[in-house]
Amino acid sequence: MSSQTQVLVEEKSSVRILTLNRPKQLNALCFDMISRLLQLFLAYEEDPSVKLVILKGQGRAFCAGGDVPPVVRDIKQGKWRLGADFFTDEYTLNYVLATNSKPQVSILNGIVMGGGAGLSIHGRFRVATENSVFAMPETELGLFPDVGASYFLSRLPGFFGEYVGLTGARLDGAEMLACGLATHFVPSTRLTALEADLFRISSSDPTFVSTILDAYNQKPDLKQHSAYHRIDVIDRCFSKRTVEEIVSALEREATQEPNDWISTIIGALKKASPASLKIALRSIREGRFQGVGQCLIREYRMVCHAMKGDISKDLVEGCRAILIDKDRSPKWNPCRLEEMKDSMVEKYFKRVEEEEGWEDLKLPQRKNLHFLAISKL
Repeated sequence: MSSQTQVLVEEKSSVRILTLNRPKQLNALCFDMISRLLQLFLAYEEDPSVKLVILKGQGRAFCAGGDVPPVVRDIKQGKWRLGADFFTDEYTLNYVLATNSKPQVSILNGIVMGGGAGLSIHGRFRVATENSVFAMPETELGLFPDVGASYFLSRLPGFFGEYVGLTGARLDGAEMLACGLATHFVPSTRLTALEADLFRISSSDPTFVSTILDAYNQKPDLKQHSAYHRIDVIDRCFSKRTVEEIVSALEREATQEPNDWISTIIGALKKASPASLKIALRSIREGRFQGVGQCLIREYRMVCHAMKGDISKDLVEGCRAILIDKDRSPKWNPCRLEEMKDSMVEKYFKRVEEEEGWEDLKLPQRKNLHFLAISKL
């Protein structure tokens, strides 16, 4: 498939509708799709006739993340720098979306994971439905929540971002709205009518978009077993300084009040890559005090080290176990949290030395920034 058929473009007067169109792959982002989206969003910014961009996915997913297996294939062939090109474009796209002068409405009527979150959460408006499933499952893959996640997860209430980023927990549409990952909740049966109203937009002033979305917005009740009801436990445990202390705090909670929810969280942390957990925690903590551009530049250093495999080769092993062989039995190295020393964690945050021609991520200069975009810098 060409990038033209993988990203469908529809024009409705001043509105452009972009549809991710790899439904069999749950709209996983390949290099060509990322390049095409970047090209389109930059062109729309310069085009005065475009006032609004709507982004959605074909089928049961908005976007399940980046298409990682080809990157892993390159790494195994000793060509990790090709993977670096993929992440350069992806993180540049994330930055352009975060600082876009035109409003973006993402319709999240299905699975939103990893790179799919990077495509949507940085935009101004995110519409969840009863079909939405959000997750950042990277620690299970030997990676870490990237695509600017250290910026947006760190800004969720309390320590909910650490919980979502370390455990890969799945959230439904009501939880997305409650924690701020979604700005609106609209039942899927109302989406066609909502889009028809949005097609009439003739100004890039986001208040017009807001007024339309607010008219459709609903406040669904959280399910009885929602993690959001346990925000006090999450804050108590995930505010701890280290991953080891977080696990210990959860185990203490489990002895005081045994329940399936805490057992599941502890299980998820024990299954994840120790290296990934440690760098993910530090990344989110640093992100709390950094602008979106600084977060992406730091995450680029981290992902280059993960691909180069100079500290840990968990990315290749995690993708093998979860995405390629699907035996779900990764052999992590280091295999225990205490073996992942602070000095090893530190290396992920440094420049990639001894690599000819490697440079830090260079993000494009932005102009005519909306005040909301300036606040992200």
